Amino acid sequence: MFNSQINQSHSFHNLFTLQKPFLARDLDATHHSSSSAYSPTTILLLPTTTKKFNATHSRSTRPTSAAGKIKAIKNPFLANITKVSGVIHTKSTYLFSVTPSRLLDDAVSFIWTYVLLEFVSKDLDSKGEPKRVKTKAPYDTFGGQYTFEFDVPDDFGEIGAVLVENDYRNKIYIQKIELSDKVTFTCNSWVHSSHDNPQRRIFFADKCYLPSETPEALKSLRKKDLEFIRGTGQGERKAFERIYDYDVYNDLGDPDNKSSDLARPVLGGKKFPYPRRCRTGRKMSSTDPLTETRSSDPFYVPIDEDFSEIKSVSFGARTLYNLLLSVIPRIGTALTGKDEDFLLFEDIDELFDEGVLINGSDKEVASVLPRLIHEVADAADDLIKFDPPETVRRDTFFWLRDDEFSRQMLAGLNPCSLQLVTEWPLISKLDPKVYGPPESAITKEIVEREIKGFMTFDEALAQKKLFMLDYHDLLLPYVSKTRDLEGVTLYGSRTLMFLTPAGTLTPVAIELTRPSSEWQPQWKHVYTPSLGATGSWLWKLAKAHVLSHDSGVHQLVSHWLRTHCAIEPYIIATHRNLSQIHPIARLLHPHFRYTLKINALARQSLINAGGIIESTFSPGKYCMQLCSDAYDLLWRFDHEALPADLISRGMAVEDETAPHGLKLTIEDYPYANDGLILWDAIKQWVTSFVNNYYPKASLVESDEELQAWWNEIRTVGHGDKKDESWWPQLKTQDDLIGIVSTIIWVASGHHSAVNFGQYDFAGYFPNRPTIARTKMPNDDPTDKEWQIFLNRPEDALLKCFPSKKQATIVMAILDVLSTHSTDEEYIGKTVEGPFEAEPAIKKAYEEFRARINEMEVIIDSRNADHNLRNRSGAGLVPYQLLKPFSEAGVTGKGVPNSVSI
Repeated sequence: MFNSQINQSHSFHNLFTLQKPFLARDLDATHHSSSSAYSPTTILLLPTTTKKFNATHSRSTRPTSAAGKIKAIKNPFLANITKVSGVIHTKSTYLFSVTPSRLLDDAVSFIWTYVLLEFVSKDLDSKGEPKRVKTKAPYDTFGGQYTFEFDVPDDFGEIGAVLVENDYRNKIYIQKIELSDKVTFTCNSWVHSSHDNPQRRIFFADKCYLPSETPEALKSLRKKDLEFIRGTGQGERKAFERIYDYDVYNDLGDPDNKSSDLARPVLGGKKFPYPRRCRTGRKMSSTDPLTETRSSDPFYVPIDEDFSEIKSVSFGARTLYNLLLSVIPRIGTALTGKDEDFLLFEDIDELFDEGVLINGSDKEVASVLPRLIHEVADAADDLIKFDPPETVRRDTFFWLRDDEFSRQMLAGLNPCSLQLVTEWPLISKLDPKVYGPPESAITKEIVEREIKGFMTFDEALAQKKLFMLDYHDLLLPYVSKTRDLEGVTLYGSRTLMFLTPAGTLTPVAIELTRPSSEWQPQWKHVYTPSLGATGSWLWKLAKAHVLSHDSGVHQLVSHWLRTHCAIEPYIIATHRNLSQIHPIARLLHPHFRYTLKINALARQSLINAGGIIESTFSPGKYCMQLCSDAYDLLWRFDHEALPADLISRGMAVEDETAPHGLKLTIEDYPYANDGLILWDAIKQWVTSFVNNYYPKASLVESDEELQAWWNEIRTVGHGDKKDESWWPQLKTQDDLIGIVSTIIWVASGHHSAVNFGQYDFAGYFPNRPTIARTKMPNDDPTDKEWQIFLNRPEDALLKCFPSKKQATIVMAILDVLSTHSTDEEYIGKTVEGPFEAEPAIKKAYEEFRARINEMEVIIDSRNADHNLRNRSGAGLVPYQLLKPFSEAGVTGKGVPNSVSI
């Protein structure tokens, strides 16, 4: 298989003399315990070039050509033997991670540390065993690479796998292993230290195989690797392990904490349906045996899910971890005891003009919030001064306008909740015996009065001109118990909008509802835009309540549930059921990177009892129960693809003559217009990929790994919905294309649309308050309360908004969540190694990349079109959340491959 080339620079001494002899274990096939999943029978060959003590010499003799290609050379002294050279490419940040232990390990590595490699042929020997050969590679501390050589018999055949043992005391991140000009192992994985676990890692060469087509010599490795990944379901997981298993969300509460009410129900099961998470196996609470204990240490994720060192140092989980566990508490302490309310709107502006002083100056704060630390007040303090979001930079008063309120439902942070009104009157599906009369208070007469001059109500309904944010039934069950909490209130809400002839939406009416209870009847009121002073202020307050509802649904449902949470079972099932060399595993791998890590951090400090979400969003401690209800009532896999989502909300209908096969109900719908280009590009790429490996439908049905994968997603990962009739079947290529395209869209396009605009749209919180702290002034007020409102209505709005502490914390969080890493992996940007191994796949990916590049131009041209009023106009932020590429930082654009923040 290798090109024979004689390299005259290799001396006889270098070929046969060992400067450091192989340890017995290096050549002993029984070095690993018999219980190991991999205890191979090894063909022992002559030892090869070995450790160079001089680092400079090691680098200068690295067996690479000027072009960086690795050569296989014929050994002139041994018959029928080819000397193969190779390089292990690692991703390291040694210069950013200098610790005493690291320095000691690196010093020792000059002399003693190796990566041990055992290469496995695709061919069997005469005894029916896989052919194998071992070698070892010394670590180049400064180069971050391992170079090696080994001898291979000419009848060895093509190398198909390698077993890797890391003798270094720290884990290492291997990007790829290259052999000769032809064989590459794309790893993109951490490899644990053998001092933690002697289990060797298996990597397969880049060529993909269906289970039925796997070379005989690799079948046992394929099977055993999957068995190891699944684990036994027992014991507490360790940081160096690579075990993927399922568990319910039983680690959000902290019932053992006696100082506060932090007990929470388990999410997952009949009572609170929910997707499954990655199992950690921590011990159970002494107070509640159904709840797992919590820890201040990072929650376990399989080692491959951890960030590469560059990402963890420059941005990502470590940044968010430090923000949540170090900086946020200091912000809270700095604001404790001070006036909780903003007394004037000028006080809000001070967050950008003067900042917030927090005690204790250190480099950690500056490293976590580099954009926000503008100056140090003195040696003892840090000053956090927020950058004005792009929205308020362009228009200070943008948040007050009704047209902007409606426009953001199409081109803002949560563009996937608006739905077409198809039936009238509006009727609640909740039990009227519990919640009161189900009929909406928004009447035909109210609507007709507001749209007078455009058309009649009947014409508006028939012509599909009425749209709604409907959070009535989702929120109403939580109203009474949320109102029992301190500093927060809640309503069920409906917001009706009208599509004008200009193609823009205008709000028509807002209905707020409080359910009936033992001591008071149901209360509901309809607010409409008003020119009068009192009505105008009530309208502003009603919008603030609706925006707090939309912020909660956005964060809990559109963002967390539909992307982070729903994707986690796909990741677990993929690792447990699809081998590394399965083509679908390799297709999905880029879209799963880092998601489990960021989700674990969310469970630790964001969505947990008393965490950021509960303390800053409505409905407080019931946030995750509401999320469970949304999963139960609203989540359907068959509606997660963008076209299906638009159709299910009445925002589009199928039309073969229209672009993308859909006719949009609102033609100028930026999220849908841009999203459908990306959806089509993803689906075309997946179609080419799937049809290459599955030319016949029978191959889909007979693929046992693939069928086990889809079955486990439905019956375990999303097991609380396993009996739903809407789950797609997996029998044909089209079935597989639809399923995989949906997963990729959710991980890339959908997540980007609801995540990376968070600071721009919600950083100035009056535009999107996360919580409403006070009830409406006309909600059964006392005479004194009503008079206070009449005397100074601005105070009522400021008291309804988040407190200073809540607003500051949320703004800091949103700044980090909206930031792109320096090494962000954007969709269509870089071809994966395994895609290059197959010419047809490489060609299809290049076509995919061309379509993604074209999106950049299309989106720019749309944003420059002044006829598109939902994305262009004075003071408007152009819609570019689905523009594929971005610079590092907060940019309001860029579509990463995966949910990585």
